[in-house]
Amino acid sequence: MSPSVFDPIPKIMDWERAGAWRTGQKGRLVFTNGVFDLLHPGHVDILLAARREGDALVVGVNSDASVKRLKGPGRPVRTLEERSYVLAALAMVDAVVAFAQDTPLELILHLRPDVLVKGGDYTPDTVIGSREVRGWGGRVTIVPLTAGQSTTSIIERLRDTRR
Repeated sequence: MSPSVFDPIPKIMDWERAGAWRTGQKGRLVFTNGVFDLLHPGHVDILLAARREGDALVVGVNSDASVKRLKGPGRPVRTLEERSYVLAALAMVDAVVAFAQDTPLELILHLRPDVLVKGGDYTPDTVIGSREVRGWGGRVTIVPLTAGQSTTSIIERLRDTRR
């Protein structure tokens, strides 16, 4: 295999390119989303579980402005470009698409995934887009959280070590 096969850049897509990519996908498209600020084992576990649910995995990533609105002025730690690049470098991820809204609903409606996956801090009924995905015949899967893994706790531990 040539080194270009491992290049994450082509996997980072704008909405237009992602829509065209989606049209060409055969099989079940899986969608998950998040901030993915500091990638940790909990993220990897959710992404692996999500990829096992279908034939391709697209990850929606909150824009920097969206993260600030949702998480506060100290976040994100990493820029959208950095977060997208790291996600796209993972073998289980087929596409990475940013969204500027506070929720991924518009992106979900644009891509029409067959499976929607979120972590165990959600229930199927609280997942944004679950009604819509079920409405076109898709399903929602909840992946149990990996104990002791959260970006917020990592940031807090890093701050504590500086004191």
